[in-house]
Amino acid sequence: MSEKIRRRRTVARHGQLRSPGPISQLLKIIGVALAVVLVSGVSVSAFVVSDLYGTATAGAVELEGQQPVPPDISEYEGGFDMLLVGTDSCEDAYAHLFGDRCSGSDSEGNLNDVNILLHVSEEPRRITAVSFPRDLMLPIPECTREDGSTTSAMSKQPLNSAYMDGGLNCVAKTIAEETGQDIEFAASVTFGGVIEITNAIGGVDVCLATPIKDRYTGLDMAAGTHTVMGLEALQFLRTRHGVGDGSDLGRIGNQQQYMSSLSRKLISSEVLGNIPTMLRLANTALSNLEASTSLTNPMTIVQVALAVKDVPFEDIVFLQYPTYEDPDDRNKVVADTQSAQTMWDAINANQQLQITHENTENDGVVVQEPETPAPDETAGETPAPSDTAVALPDSIKGNSAAQQTCSNGNVR
Repeated sequence: MSEKIRRRRTVARHGQLRSPGPISQLLKIIGVALAVVLVSGVSVSAFVVSDLYGTATAGAVELEGQQPVPPDISEYEGGFDMLLVGTDSCEDAYAHLFGDRCSGSDSEGNLNDVNILLHVSEEPRRITAVSFPRDLMLPIPECTREDGSTTSAMSKQPLNSAYMDGGLNCVAKTIAEETGQDIEFAASVTFGGVIEITNAIGGVDVCLATPIKDRYTGLDMAAGTHTVMGLEALQFLRTRHGVGDGSDLGRIGNQQQYMSSLSRKLISSEVLGNIPTMLRLANTALSNLEASTSLTNPMTIVQVALAVKDVPFEDIVFLQYPTYEDPDDRNKVVADTQSAQTMWDAINANQQLQITHENTENDGVVVQEPETPAPDETAGETPAPSDTAVALPDSIKGNSAAQQTCSNGNVR
């Protein structure tokens, strides 16, 4: 494939993103497995509800090279990858909340500012969510747009320009070529979608080790535990200058704290024990979700659910794609290919992952040390990795869903 070098300025934007009942079981499964994006746990599960199926198929995106899933209600065979994208799209109903971002000189185009590749392994099942920095500089391949036209390949561009150039399919193709992973499923959500879904779920508890005050997103929170929802939840997910060293890498850590908390809420009786609430969440999510056609098949969702239903929290791991400063632009990053290869080798070999990175004041979160439990209490403890666990390079940050982390805020 021929490749053209094209220079284009992208907009520099501040801030940002075991129940016995069959329905409850399915929603729990999806919630834990897909908690890496605000809408994921509840939205995808809704595909099993027949009256929502039409909503799911409307506007679905075809992924290049996508293969059909056999019509079998058994567990999904083998491993698979799902791309979850958050875009900074400004719908009319929410534009007034974001100032210049949605109405001024900063309002051009829609960028994929949150990019998470969710890998579910074959047996024994493990789930790994890898977050890619929006400012990662990498090749963007030729892509087919929804209207059938094609984009030109680019040798080096920020990852968050892929959606504006070629849509969700182009983001999936770019990350697939960067990682060598086959991406079977993809979905994206907008600013408005985050607000609506968080309102529908009744908020998510987040922990702040120190205060956050970010004038770019308008977030102002004291240290302690808070329940965020609606606009405040979006501000929390978008905050960049308010956590760690003010970089996008710090924001990713902060987002992962939110994701872990979301997964714990989704499996609580507060959510799973309320069928009307779950269906309302599903309907709201479907109205705010762009998905690949592979995610519009109810049978596929059941297969995915059966595949991940027994994954323990210690084997649900959130990682940051390893990078270092771009020598051509200190405001961008490039892939640490050696560390990334070590990570993908371990993931594809289905080995348990051990995170060796120790967070510092520059990171977006700090690990919350669990209180000493009573003899019959183990909640909050992180099980020790097995003897066969792979120790990841120190350059790879992250945490498991079994760990409690708190935002490392600042008052810039």
